[in-house]
Amino acid sequence: MTPFKNDDVKNKFDTYPADMRQRLLELRELIYEVATDESTITNMQETLKWNEPSYITENGSTLRIDWKKTKPHQYSIYFNCKTRLVETFRELFSDRFEFEGNREIVFQKDTAVDLKALKYCILLSLTYHDRKHLSMLDA
Repeated sequence: MTPFKNDDVKNKFDTYPADMRQRLLELRELIYEVATDESTITNMQETLKWNEPSYITENGSTLRIDWKKTKPHQYSIYFNCKTRLVETFRELFSDRFEFEGNREIVFQKDTAVDLKALKYCILLSLTYHDRKHLSMLDA
């Protein structure tokens, strides 16, 4: 597991129920894996935005991950609603993911996640400013 560099983020993870904490930690690791594997992603920061673990890069759009008490059997990854990210993901992966509005991919607690497709979504978000001028973000 990638060590926490931000105590506020670590403390936030500690508030999640154990099963959801594990799933969110897996999402967190996936984000770090994509950031490490992609040479154009630099200086990724982990912080809290809207009290949710958030990941920011110099050339990307912020992603957030969270679980809500009001929807106890699901967790989500959030994207900036003012981008074309979720619109693009819907076009590419409508058969693999559940979407909420123009900002969220929703995962069910007991449903397997297509990690390859999700990694691609994460990559597009973390490199968004390099891609936003391209049709379909060059997907």
